[in-house]
Amino acid sequence: MSILDDIEILVEGAGKAPAFTENFLPLLHQVRHALGHLLQSGESTTLDLGAIPFGPADEEKLLSFLGVGAIDSRIEAMGQSRAWESRYSGVWLVEHKNPADERIALQIEIAEVPAILKAQRDDIRDGLEHLSETLSTEGV
Repeated sequence: MSILDDIEILVEGAGKAPAFTENFLPLLHQVRHALGHLLQSGESTTLDLGAIPFGPADEEKLLSFLGVGAIDSRIEAMGQSRAWESRYSGVWLVEHKNPADERIALQIEIAEVPAILKAQRDDIRDGLEHLSETLSTEGV
């Protein structure tokens, strides 16, 4: 055993994501291609930022670059979700949080309307049923 074994070594930055990963520009090109694909085919694309090596500074730079457009919506369902249009029409940011308000997903959705904002057929069916019942019991 050496005296060196007693010296505590601290490695700074160990386990932290790098501030910049150089994925910012390739991601924007992917968004541009997906926007062209949406225009040609009508098919949407979702890019999960959690699946891309991305540092905190990358995310800040991306959000600043995309900006905020005219639409910003919040959805309360098993935690809060937010969908907002970027300054580029057809490019949406969608963030999902759990009930403890911790982010569980951040996505870029290239679509006419984000999927989370579309009414599901089962929900529409329930709405029809509820409206019909209300109209019949209220005598309207």
